[in-house]
Amino acid sequence: MTSGPKKVALVTGAARGIGLAAATRFLEDGWNVAMLDILGDTLRASVDALDRAEATLALEADVSNPGVVQAAVARAHQKFGRIDALVNNAGIAVFKPMLDVTLEEWQRVMAVNLTGPFLMTQAVAPIMRDQGGGAIVNITSISGLRASTLRVAYGTSKAGLAHLTKQQAAELAQYGIRVNAVAPGPVDTAMAKAVHTPEIRADYHDHIPLNRYGLESELANAICFLCGDQAEYITGQVLAVDGGFDAAGVGLPTLRGERRNE
Repeated sequence: MTSGPKKVALVTGAARGIGLAAATRFLEDGWNVAMLDILGDTLRASVDALDRAEATLALEADVSNPGVVQAAVARAHQKFGRIDALVNNAGIAVFKPMLDVTLEEWQRVMAVNLTGPFLMTQAVAPIMRDQGGGAIVNITSISGLRASTLRVAYGTSKAGLAHLTKQQAAELAQYGIRVNAVAPGPVDTAMAKAVHTPEIRADYHDHIPLNRYGLESELANAICFLCGDQAEYITGQVLAVDGGFDAAGVGLPTLRGERRNE
């Protein structure tokens, strides 16, 4: 890490899962971390468990609410004096057949998954600009890169976020702000464990070249790399951290079956 004041990351959806793993990794690397989530009690419990009061800040906020977002970012900036990285991780999903998704469900998914990163970036980017630069990582999804069933709202919101990443990268580069995205494949998060049946997990294993789910810590590694100095010439990219899932086409289960029968 470069000399000078401690770097500061603001991570949304930080109460659990990938967001909490990223916050933990930032702390391990010597950063201060503002942790934002709509789940206030869960967030405060996670922050307390980290036992790093001087290096952490809990921000209970809904990323789709413009006024709340501005106030939360202002609190983080006031406490730490700078914001060097923004991780737009907060997200929700509705897993239902397309014809059963209500307008209200569609709008809420878009509000959190797409409008949220837009609002957070608008609030944080001026701070980064005035301090000479920064890095933003949007957490998209493999569901934004390839279609699947039951994900009409979720997948579309994440596809939009992948393009928003490129728009942000193109416009914010003049201020020294890099913007990239990480697209997780199936990861052993609480959300995945809640909605992925054993049959779905088996299907994923069949089609992932590395033949397993990812770990939250592996996503955190990618996020922190993109926020760090070693990625200083990388912007506008969507990095799939998915065990090769997006790269693989049809035939992998058959190939494995043939090998087992040899």
